[in-house]
Amino acid sequence: MVTWNSTSSEGLLGNDSNAGLDNVEQVLVPILDALILVMGVGGHTMVMVILCGRWRRGVGHSPHGSMTGTGTDILLMALSAADLLLLSMLPFHTVAIAMQQWPFGDLMCRLVSFLGSACSSASVFTLATLAVSRYLNVVQPARAYGLLSTRRVSIAAALLWVPACCLAAPQLVFRSVGMPRRAPDGLACFAFLSHRDQLIYGLIHFLMAFLLPLITIAVAYGSIYVFLWGSQHAGRAPQVERYQSKVTQTSAMLVLAFTLCWLPSYGLMLALLVDESSGATGASPRYGPFSVFARLMATSSTVMNPILYVLMSQKFRLDLLRLFKRGGQRASGAVAMAAA
Repeated sequence: MVTWNSTSSEGLLGNDSNAGLDNVEQVLVPILDALILVMGVGGHTMVMVILCGRWRRGVGHSPHGSMTGTGTDILLMALSAADLLLLSMLPFHTVAIAMQQWPFGDLMCRLVSFLGSACSSASVFTLATLAVSRYLNVVQPARAYGLLSTRRVSIAAALLWVPACCLAAPQLVFRSVGMPRRAPDGLACFAFLSHRDQLIYGLIHFLMAFLLPLITIAVAYGSIYVFLWGSQHAGRAPQVERYQSKVTQTSAMLVLAFTLCWLPSYGLMLALLVDESSGATGASPRYGPFSVFARLMATSSTVMNPILYVLMSQKFRLDLLRLFKRGGQRASGAVAMAAA
């Protein structure tokens, strides 16, 4: 993951910023990370429990395994799995920031960097695939019925990890633990390769894991809106106006949230890569406070996904209410048995 590995590990462990900023980071970042970890793990776990419950009940299951229902749930499950694995990398960076050094050794430096980048890319690719699937279901439902079977969607969700791992492979090969020039008092899991190679890799990562998925998401939801707008004015759908308004609001929030969460970190990454004076081992001091903000926004994306992609669904809210009621009934039953 570009943000956690490139801007936070290098910016915080290879930075010559003042001691006051370091102290704030050492206290503030662990608190925020703990909050994000609890909310993210809790949210995605709840999502996975609900989706598994749907499958057990056979909700949305069709004879041909169409995308409507089950196929979408597969993508949402894959999204939650990628984000949960990504969240599992967060404590390593939290400890490193709190200690102002990387204490986990060279192997973990490479592995955590690789998994963070791969999970981040897989999550973004899944969001783009989900947008395309929604476009097909709304605009071309006949084609979606035959094309997006549950088996094909499952294979596609698994294959998304291939480009994600390829994009993250340089992290595994070239990352290392060393003694940065700007942090002579501690080891850091810091940048790799020459400045030119780092710039090339950063630009490729920006294009593949941010710009192209963002364009795909924006085009897919924009096309849905245009289709619904045309259907409304053609009088083909009596309830299309209400649906159009809902889709428009949801689409705008999805694109906006994706952009706001990732743009600061990628902007910072590009600024660091272009600024050769920052060197390959750390960030320039003037980026210090912004690097904390950029990292916070990027990590918050793992919390946003359950809210924006699942919790906005009325069907999910009903499943959530059913889950809470079942849990309350079990708790009441356990109390009654204990009292007896």
